[in-house]
Amino acid sequence: MNIARAGVPIILGLLLLHLALLVTAWLSFRWQWGGVVQYTFLVLALTAGLVAAFSLYFFRDPQRQAPPGEALVLSPADGRVLAVETIEETDYIKGPALKVSIFMSVFSVHVNRYPVSGSVQYRAYRPGKFLNASFDKASLDNEAMSLGLCTADGTRILVRQIAGLVARRIVCPVAEGDSAVRGERYGMIRFGSRLEVFLPTTARVAVSPGQSVTAGESVLAELPCG
Repeated sequence: MNIARAGVPIILGLLLLHLALLVTAWLSFRWQWGGVVQYTFLVLALTAGLVAAFSLYFFRDPQRQAPPGEALVLSPADGRVLAVETIEETDYIKGPALKVSIFMSVFSVHVNRYPVSGSVQYRAYRPGKFLNASFDKASLDNEAMSLGLCTADGTRILVRQIAGLVARRIVCPVAEGDSAVRGERYGMIRFGSRLEVFLPTTARVAVSPGQSVTAGESVLAELPCG
């Protein structure tokens, strides 16, 4: 099982904590420190072990195969489509845009992938709150990282990572001028969050609210040719 690089320090820290508590619990029984103390360390060790096991599951990074077709916009995240709507996008597209919102629960794969190939022309971080990512208000108020992608034919697409109620860390080691490869990894959000993709209004959307999508494989929309 592949593990996302951003999760390795957390997993190692939890495993070390689990081992330290396990050794302490063993010593407490060996040296008879007292019933309450002994079982407290045992419970703490088991709890740390469960959290470490969940972290291994959370930071999983499965291989994905992008479907052929450069005009196909892929989902940047695993999760559930919350909404498909037309809005005014003022940061990068600077005009009417189709917005597809995706909610990632703590059980989703949290590695994010580029929806299209092209170049990164825009990168902007926004500090903010940590409201439940399934709420519409989170789109405006929560901490976020936005990337503006320009395809080979000049089409502009914006993808935005939004932190959630539990999430406290957006990972996005991308700079303006970097190349974007459709379906390849570009970052992640730790512990529950939201992804939004802004498309030209001429795109043909292929998903609807409530639908489950898979990062790097599910098609969100098709861009017009030429």
